[in-house]
Amino acid sequence: MVRASADTVVVYPAHRVRGRTRVPGDKSISHRYAMLAALADGTSTLDGYSPGADCAATLECMRALGAEIRRIADATIEVLGCGVRGLHAPETTLDAANSGTTMRLLSGILAAHPFRSVMGGDRSLMRRPMRRVIEPLTRMGARIESDNGRPPLTIEGADLRGITHVSEVPSAQVKSAVLLAGLQASGETSVWEPATTRDHTERALRAFGADVSVESTGIFIIGGQRLRAGRFAVPGDLSSATFWMALAAGSPGSSVEIENVGLNPTRTAIVDLLRRAGADVQTDIDSELAGEPVGRIRVSYGEPRTFEVEPHDVPFVIDEIPAVAALAALMPEGSELRVSGAAELRVKESDRISALAAGLRALGADVEEHEDGFRLSSRPLKGTAVDACDDHRLAMAFAIAATGASEPTTITGASSVAVSYPGFFETLERLTRGDGR
Repeated sequence: MVRASADTVVVYPAHRVRGRTRVPGDKSISHRYAMLAALADGTSTLDGYSPGADCAATLECMRALGAEIRRIADATIEVLGCGVRGLHAPETTLDAANSGTTMRLLSGILAAHPFRSVMGGDRSLMRRPMRRVIEPLTRMGARIESDNGRPPLTIEGADLRGITHVSEVPSAQVKSAVLLAGLQASGETSVWEPATTRDHTERALRAFGADVSVESTGIFIIGGQRLRAGRFAVPGDLSSATFWMALAAGSPGSSVEIENVGLNPTRTAIVDLLRRAGADVQTDIDSELAGEPVGRIRVSYGEPRTFEVEPHDVPFVIDEIPAVAALAALMPEGSELRVSGAAELRVKESDRISALAAGLRALGADVEEHEDGFRLSSRPLKGTAVDACDDHRLAMAFAIAATGASEPTTITGASSVAVSYPGFFETLERLTRGDGR
């Protein structure tokens, strides 16, 4: 693999992949730990914090709100918290960059602070819908102005009151925003979900000393609790690991082991999905960090077969669908992947349905696009030029698929991997050399 320019990468075919590797700290957990540390009493140390641009945006926002943050090692930061409802009014617009997680979760925190704040972001983020966060926070007492439900968001914080929020669409980010607001509100706040979503916020709140209870599909928090500072380790990001899992599962004779990766049960549906696709997947939990299970995943090429992502699967694998599509493109000719109920992909960093279909089609796969998903039939892949549309997950997905092409593939928009996985292409080169370390 040769980097042709700052934003263009050439990926060469690879016949077999072997090795052992680690992935950056989990994005979802990193965001939450940084925000809770800023609300805690005392100084917290966060080890393994994600090096990606999204999580850096969260740190900059918390700095602008008065939290003292310093980096003491490559992946270790210290955060001097301001206490619950102790943040300060920002002097300028808060820049969430490309991070929808930053904007949605921070909205829940800012809704309870008695000052005016404005949050914006890059061109991609400014197109993303925020109504599902605005509605419950407004019911709690905040005033939020938007551009027809999209950023920038102008938030007039207030003394919030607890509510019961019933989510129509499963969303961990909306749930988290309401729970973070509820931590700072009067009375009890509850969130009821149509399906269980990733529970990093609940686990993180408990790790910082808050009392959060769960009953069936309801999550409950009493307002006015204080948060305790501490030392917290962020496990490796399972969504990032999925790209190496797809690479091994789609490459004959291949095997990859990912160490120190988070194995939270609300995230591991991707493991079952890959097994349905015929991959040989083994997981081992080695320890628990702040309530988060951590261990190893070993994936080997198995017996590839047609598989499907159905609507009930989507909330649990929405971020992993680009990697899953890359796996399907690598499978033997005639294998199929069908995805439905995933319309949310159209309002991510890009329209991931259209952009994914266009890129994989250019590589030679037969892709039929639908409003809420797509059907992919594998065909022999060829070298070509593809555009990742400045979307980090598409850049990584196209790179994985390109290893199975007959000739080199040029990916533009490749620098977007810095959003979540700055060292992705270096790791790809090591694994395709059979030197995963």
